[in-house]
Amino acid sequence: MKDTPGWASPGSAPSDGQEPGASHPAEPTDRPAGAQPADQPDANPQGPGSKWSKEQPPPGPGQWSAPTGAPNPGRNAGQTPPPPPPPPPGPGWGTYPPAGPGGAYPGGPAGPGQGGYGAPGGWGAGWGGPPPAAKPGVIPLRPLAVGEILDGAVATMRTYWRTVLGISLTVAVITQVFVVLLQGLVLDATSDTNALGDPSATADEQLNAMGDAMRASGPVLVITLIGTITATALLTAVTSRAVLGRPVTLREAWRDARPQVLKLFGLIFLLMLIAAAIVLVCLLPGILVSAAGSSDAGAALKAFGILGSIVLVLWLLIRLSLASPALMLEKQSIKKALVRSAKLTRGSWWRVFGIQLLALIIANVVATIVVVPFALLGAAVSDGGISGMVDASSDYGWAYLIISGIGSVIGSMITFPLSAGVTVLLYVDQRIRREALDLDLARSAGLQDYGTSAPGTTPGS
Repeated sequence: MKDTPGWASPGSAPSDGQEPGASHPAEPTDRPAGAQPADQPDANPQGPGSKWSKEQPPPGPGQWSAPTGAPNPGRNAGQTPPPPPPPPPGPGWGTYPPAGPGGAYPGGPAGPGQGGYGAPGGWGAGWGGPPPAAKPGVIPLRPLAVGEILDGAVATMRTYWRTVLGISLTVAVITQVFVVLLQGLVLDATSDTNALGDPSATADEQLNAMGDAMRASGPVLVITLIGTITATALLTAVTSRAVLGRPVTLREAWRDARPQVLKLFGLIFLLMLIAAAIVLVCLLPGILVSAAGSSDAGAALKAFGILGSIVLVLWLLIRLSLASPALMLEKQSIKKALVRSAKLTRGSWWRVFGIQLLALIIANVVATIVVVPFALLGAAVSDGGISGMVDASSDYGWAYLIISGIGSVIGSMITFPLSAGVTVLLYVDQRIRREALDLDLARSAGLQDYGTSAPGTTPGS
C-alpha cells in the first residue's frame, strides 16, 4: 500500500522488523550455529545468519511492534504485548467523512442505493463554501446583490447620520427656499393650467396648458436638480469613505468634493442639453405638420414624439447614470466620465435600471408619507381648502407653499442620501464585477492579506 499525506499504517515497524538499540534475550550456547528447533518452521527472513529467541509471542489477531529499549513487563512474563493504539484521527488529504447509516461513507465507494464519488453529500459536502468576503465598511467586498446595495445606502445614513443629515438638511433648505419664492412670486401668476381639468377643452388647448405646466415646473426642476447635484457630490464622498469604514465629517466631504463640483454641474448641464435635443428631434415632425395646417395630425405626431422621447431619454440617462460617481471618485473629465459610465453599464442596463427604479420608488414612497400630511395641513389653512387640491386652477398662496415646503425638506433628507448612496454603490459594484475593484478597496482599507493565494481565500467572489 502506498502511503499518502495524512495517512499512516497503524502498528507499522521499520523495514527490518527491529529497531536499533532493542534488547534481546540471550541465545543458548549449546545450539549449533544456524540450527533451529524442529518444531518451528524456518520463518527467519534474515537467513541462517540471524539469531532468533526461543520465546516468541504467540500469533494474535493484531500486529505488534518490535520492542524498544523500555522495559516490557508483558514480554518478560511470557505474555503477548498489547497492540499499540491506532494513531489519533486527524484531518488530512483523502480523509473520509464520518460513516453514515449502514456504515457507508457519503460520497465514498457506493453502497446499495447510494451515490458514488461526486454524488450529493460526497466529497466536499462538509465544505461550507468560500469564506465570507471582507467587510471593512457598509458593504462586503464582492459583487453585491440588490438588497446589499439598498442596505449599504441605508447603513451609510445610519452610521454617518450626523454628516448625512447636515448635508441633506442644508441643501434641502436652500433648495426649498428658492422653490417657494419662485412659485409664489413668478410662476403662479404666469401659468394657466385650467384646460388640463376641463374635459371640453380641445387638444390644442390641453397641449398649451401642458406647455404652461412644463414651463412652470421647468425652473423648479432646475433648482431641485442643482440641489440634488450638490447633495450628490457631497454624499458621494461620504459613501466612498463608508465603503472603507472610515469616518468623514462635513468639512472633509466638502474638501474631497470641491475640486469636482463645477465639472459635475457641467456634466448635468450637458446631459440636460442632450435630453432636450432628443425631445426636440422627436417633436419636430409634429411641430412641422401642425405648422402646415393639420392640427389633428400634428397633435397625434406630438403625442407619439413625447412617448418616443421619454423612451430615448430614459435609455440614455440610465446608460450614463454612473458618470457622476466616476467623475467624483476617479477625478475624470466630463467626457471620460461619460465614457466610463457607458462602459460600466454595457450589458447591465436592465439591472442598473431596475435597482435605481426600486430605490426611487422606495425613497419617494417614504418621502410621500412624510410630505402628504404637510400638504394636507397647508391646504387646510389656505383659502381653497382640502377640496381644492383636485382643482387645477386653485391658488393656495404662501401658507400652503411654506408648510408644504417644510414637508419637502424633510422628504429630501431621505431621498438625497438614498439616491446618492445607491448610485455610488452601483458604481462600486459594477467596478468590482468588471475590474476587481475589491482588491484595491481592501488594500485601501488596510487588509494586507486580502487577494493573496493563501488556501481558503477567494478574493473577489
